[in-house]
Parts: sequence; structure tokens; C-alpha cells
Amino acid sequence: MIELPDLAAGGLAAGTLSALVLSGGLLRSRRQRTVQRDEIAALRAHLDGVVQTFAAEIEHLAAKRVPAAARHLTHPHVAVPGPLQLRAAGSSLGVAMENVLEQLRVELTAQHLRVDAAAQAGMRGATREIQAALYRLQDALRGLQQQYDDPELTQTLFELDHENEQSLRRAQVAAVVCGAWVGLAREESHVVDAVTGGQARLAGYHRVRVNNHLEPGTALVSHAVEPVAIIVAELLDNALRHSAPDTDVVVNLEHVHHGVCVTVDDAGLGMTQDERARAQRMVAGTEPILLTDLGDPPRMGLAAIGQLTRQFDLSVDLSSPSPYGGVRGVLRVDSHLLTRIDPDARPPAASAPRPTRRPQNDEPTRRPQTDEPARSTSHDYVPEPETHDPRPTADGLPQRRRRTRAAAPEPAVAPQRPSALRPEEAAAALGGLQAATAAARSETAEHDTERDDHEGGTAR
Repeated sequence: MIELPDLAAGGLAAGTLSALVLSGGLLRSRRQRTVQRDEIAALRAHLDGVVQTFAAEIEHLAAKRVPAAARHLTHPHVAVPGPLQLRAAGSSLGVAMENVLEQLRVELTAQHLRVDAAAQAGMRGATREIQAALYRLQDALRGLQQQYDDPELTQTLFELDHENEQSLRRAQVAAVVCGAWVGLAREESHVVDAVTGGQARLAGYHRVRVNNHLEPGTALVSHAVEPVAIIVAELLDNALRHSAPDTDVVVNLEHVHHGVCVTVDDAGLGMTQDERARAQRMVAGTEPILLTDLGDPPRMGLAAIGQLTRQFDLSVDLSSPSPYGGVRGVLRVDSHLLTRIDPDARPPAASAPRPTRRPQNDEPTRRPQTDEPARSTSHDYVPEPETHDPRPTADGLPQRRRRTRAAAPEPAVAPQRPSALRPEEAAAALGGLQAATAAARSETAEHDTERDDHEGGTAR
């Protein structure tokens, strides 16, 4: 039988053990709560850091990255900065911010295109009205040139006509940049006539020296004449503007394997590698042309060339420097834009440089034998008025005849191109022609009056 002291000792031992177990559990619970509190504090600190990082990235996105991305659309050299934390670039936050930038670029590009299209439409309408007014002024000036014989007035009219032609060229270029048609439908023309036609639209046309190495009769199809004239005018305008006023701009017309090349060389300062690359991108016509990309004030020459090369299947190259130290521009016209005109039936303009090459049969071009007197090959030839033979005919009326001129012998080599006429010389030549024509008409009227009087007297 268990005695009472032993029972008490056993109960005490059990209570002590239970107390020890409870105290151990309490200690473990306290340690767990302490660990949990530490983890919660660490999580709160991490969350605060994430929030601060997120806020800093959003602020950096709004203050730096979005404006840089917007400027990059119009100025590709502007760099768009990345996120502040490099580890954020590959995270979900970094991906979300890159999506924001991409959507911003898409929307800004669409808005930019819509605004530029509206601006181009407005400019097309304005330039159309300006072109129409300038064409009317051109017709009026040329009518006055034919009406009056005063050399000084004729010279003034020539100068006004040339200024009007330059204004018309600028309006035409602006219209072409904005997507309008070239504005003129011309018949098939000699290539050299298209080149000299572009030259005549410039203020410094007398500094341009054209060397025609094409075969006689090399011509452009009708829809390529005006685009070629515009492109040549813009290439020459750039060459004249960026070269010294006492230097020449050399133009060479050459046959190539797939067509014809018009090469323009100047002795200016040239372009840097970046400038040449940008110019080549513009004239290639592979990228859309926006008015906001042309500077302030906008420089539209190269942009107009790019529009025309894309629309008419032409090619312009500005990638190589000129041997004279400036810029070389090469316009290539492919064979499908070329045709042939009989140089005897339709010769080029008298002021156009004569070709240095003979026809393919290696024989000089000869005019058919006719009863007409041979025409002089000089560029300064002015036709003489009709005169009257003082010897009367059988019926007593004066006899009309033309003065004849001896045909000039054909030179063994191609004649050198004479120097370009100054405006006052051209005006004097035209004035002399008009005065001679008026004198011939007056003399003819007098003889007609005498004949009427003679016939009336005989009848009486």
C-alpha cells in the first residue's frame, strides 16, 4: 500500500514536470511571436522600399523618359534613358513601363501624322492658288514682251519674267513636297532642253556650265520632262547656294548602261558624313516626308526631290563628294523614261549646248536638201526681215524676195558652247528682232497701199 508521503512526492513531481512543460511552450510561443514581429517589420520595410522605388520609377518615367521618347520621334539622336534600377528592367514593373512608352510612341506618331497631313493639305490649297496667279502673271509678261519693241522695256520685262519664274519654282516645290502634282503636262522634249529649262529657273544660271555628251535626239517621255527639270533645278540651286559666287557649277550629261545620268558638281564646302547620309535618305524617297522634319524655315529642295524620285521612278545619289571639293549630285533616268526625237525635225533650243557625240552611224547629221537657204548654226542667229526687189514685175508691182545667207561649212569638231548671254544682250537681241519685224510689216503695208492705188488708177 502506497504511503501518503510517497503519493505527495509523486504529485509534486508531476506538477513540476507539467510546469516545466508549460513554461517551455510559453517560451517557444514568445520566441515565435518575436520572430513573426521581426518578419513583419522586415516585410513592412521591404514594402516601403518597393513603394519608394515604384514612386521614384514613376517620377523618372514622367519627368525624363516620356519627354525623351516624345523628342526621339522627331530627333532620333535624342537618347531615351532607361529605368533607375537596372533590376527593374526585367521585372513586371519594368515591362509595364516599357509598354507605356511604346503605346505613347504609337499614339504620338499617329497624332503627328494627322497634324502634318492637315498642314500639307492647307499648304497644297494655298500653293495651288499662288501657282495659278503666277502663271497668269507669266502669260501677261510674255504678252507685253511681244507687244512692245523698246529694248529697255523689253529688258525690264525679261527681268520681271525671270523673278516670276523663280517665285513659281518655289511655289511648285512647296506643292510637290505636300504631295501635289508637278503642275505641268509637257510634250516629249530633249534631255538637254529639260536640263537647261531647270537652269533657267535660277538666279545664278550664268554660273552653270553644261557639257552635253548625249547622242543627238536623246529625249524624255512626256510625263518625265517636268520632274527632271524640277530635280535638276533643285540640285543646281543647292550647288549655287553652297559654292563661292566666282566658281562654276559643272553639269555633265552622259549615257550609262541603263539610261542617262545628269551629274552636278560644285566647288563648295561640301557636307559632313552625317549631313550626306541624311541628304541621301531624303532624296531616296523611301521614308515619309513630314513638314516638321524640314527645319525652320523649312528647306524643301531635297524633300521635293525625294517625292519626285518615288512618284516617277527616278534615282538621285548624293553619297559621293565632288572632285572639285564640294558635293556631287547624280540624277539617273532609266531607259523606260527615255525616247528619241528626230533632231532635224525637232531640234533642241538654240541656247542648248550642242552634243559632243555624233549619231550612232558615225556620220554628221545633215539636213535634207531644200530650196530654203541654209540656217546658221550660231546661237546668236537672228532671222533677217523680208526685203523687196526694186525691180517691178510685169504688172508694175514690187517684187518680194528674201535675203539669202551662205551656208556655214560644217566644222570638223563640235563647236564650243558660247558664253551665256547677259539679260541686257538678250533683251537687245529680241528688241532688234521685233524692230526688224515691225519695219518689214510697215514696208509691206506701204507697198500694198501703193499697189491698191495703182490698181484703182488703172481701173479708173
